[in-house]
Amino acid sequence: SLLHSATFAKVLLFLFMVAAPIFGYLGDRFNRKVILSCGIFFWSIVTLSSSFIGKEYYWLFVLSRGLVGIGESSYSSISPTIIGDLFTNNSRTMMLSVFYLAIPLGSGLGYILGSSAKVAAGDWHWALRVSPLLGITAGTLILLFVPEPKRGSADQMGGRIKTRTSWLCDMKALAKNRSYVFSSLASAAVSFATGAFGMWIPLYLARAQVVQKTVEPCTKEICSSTDSLIFGAITCVTGLLGVVIGAATTRLCRQKTERADPLVCAVSMLGSAIFICLIFVVAKKSIVGAYVCIFIGETLLFLNWAITADILMFVVIPTRRATAVAFQSFTSHLLGDAGSPYLIGLISDALQQSYATSALWRFLSLGYALMLCPFIIVLGGMFFLATALFFLDDRDKAEKHLMSDVCLPSAGGRFPRLKPFRKTSAQFVQDKFF
Repeated sequence: SLLHSATFAKVLLFLFMVAAPIFGYLGDRFNRKVILSCGIFFWSIVTLSSSFIGKEYYWLFVLSRGLVGIGESSYSSISPTIIGDLFTNNSRTMMLSVFYLAIPLGSGLGYILGSSAKVAAGDWHWALRVSPLLGITAGTLILLFVPEPKRGSADQMGGRIKTRTSWLCDMKALAKNRSYVFSSLASAAVSFATGAFGMWIPLYLARAQVVQKTVEPCTKEICSSTDSLIFGAITCVTGLLGVVIGAATTRLCRQKTERADPLVCAVSMLGSAIFICLIFVVAKKSIVGAYVCIFIGETLLFLNWAITADILMFVVIPTRRATAVAFQSFTSHLLGDAGSPYLIGLISDALQQSYATSALWRFLSLGYALMLCPFIIVLGGMFFLATALFFLDDRDKAEKHLMSDVCLPSAGGRFPRLKPFRKTSAQFVQDKFF
């Protein structure tokens, strides 16, 4: 049911937020592909184990589904940093786009594969027993074949990075990095809108059809509707298109300006806000028109997925990137989809109290509440414009590894003690003779 799905999502999101900073810390200090593989193995084992839990242990089933968030936080925090150390410039943008392209593609294929396994076996438990096999295979391939690049090797900084600062020092440096802070806030705006849309847009469109008198009002506790399926399909397609168009547009705009990355994100978000506003204008008269606006608005909104990660790679030094990615994810969820569905529902319920029995007012009240999303998206666009102002300066600081990127001593204090990287014997021989 929707209630159970919401419970699973809340537990998963909470554990994801808690685990992300931990994996960020580990990813900047230890072998990343080992941590990444262990996270995938953990996710696979927990998913497979949950399929054998009986109804009498429902709480354990909810917990096991939530533990999936720990595995997800491992590869979402660490994978972009490995890609960032293997590629640079346009190649890195393209490879990050391929990585983020897998998110909507994998989600769609996951639904198809799980549904097919459930139908073939006649038991929904088998939907949880197919994907773990793929996860274990992926984790093994990563462990055996994916290289562990030196931090900063693609940026030609590998020979200059000799020290590792403390976690507190890293956090202070990230807090002073204006491009990182503003792009993280912009990412939270995207998360706010997508979280609210995923929860409420299907219901909004269902109420629109009641107002148009094309369907009868549903009086059941759980109503069947094709709007959720259509909206889910549109989200998958727009996710794919957005990542591809964003990567291509950024590569083209870099020939004109060095601030192309944040500017493309800003323009796409401001454009997205326009079409999302139009959803609430045309939905009362045309469901097809609303779907068209959703399609264009979401495509523009998803344009900045890979570009935001690329901005982070430019302005954060390699030894802090996993921490930066992790806390950007943490901030995006905390300020975004962790609370936006609840806030929209709260506003809608407050507006609806005046005319609770009116189908038109139920439709309008939810639309008025959802109108908060375009304003948040515009705010995110402003954050990306602010990122563009400081982007070149922060990128130069990261490239040169200036003292402004290292924690300075407080008055009367001492410099923090720096820990050298530990080299293996093979790395020492390679650096010495090759």
